[in-house]
Amino acid sequence: MGEKSKRAANLNWHQTVFELIDMRSFSNLWFWIALAVFWSSASHWVLGVPWDMVLRAKRNGAQSEIDLHDVVRVNVNRILYITRVSGLWLIALACFVLTGLAVLGFGYALEFAQAVFLLMFPMSIVGLLSIRTARQIREQVMLGEDLRKRLGRHRFWVQLIGMISIFVTSLWGMYQNFQISPLG
Repeated sequence: MGEKSKRAANLNWHQTVFELIDMRSFSNLWFWIALAVFWSSASHWVLGVPWDMVLRAKRNGAQSEIDLHDVVRVNVNRILYITRVSGLWLIALACFVLTGLAVLGFGYALEFAQAVFLLMFPMSIVGLLSIRTARQIREQVMLGEDLRKRLGRHRFWVQLIGMISIFVTSLWGMYQNFQISPLG
């Protein structure tokens, strides 16, 4: 009798944990935390440069401005080098993965694939925007105020894409949660 009640207690404990940590994506608190951190990080790191560095260069000038130019130069060169060397392969791989996620998620109704697609598709747009911004910075040899303005515009567009992405993801997530609810 004691052994049976132990097993029942363990089963109830495991069942309680799995009810608390819902393994579905859109009803899982961890998914929404990850989504918020994902877009917050994308907004903070503009072309790999922390936004506070841009603000510090605007406020202080001098060495902060030189540091900003150096970090932007390194990251622009890195982005354009990767684009030149592996760009076609990366685009092909991204298209393959995104298409697979879209088919699995929306064609076969796999919720995890839907969630990953809704994270990765807008981020692929941000990636293309970053390549465009890096090219503009290099071609126009942007420095000082022009560079800070260009980074600010890039950050604005990343934030706009992020807001639209979070809005669409939350609408789709609510729709999915209503579909599985007893009322749906």
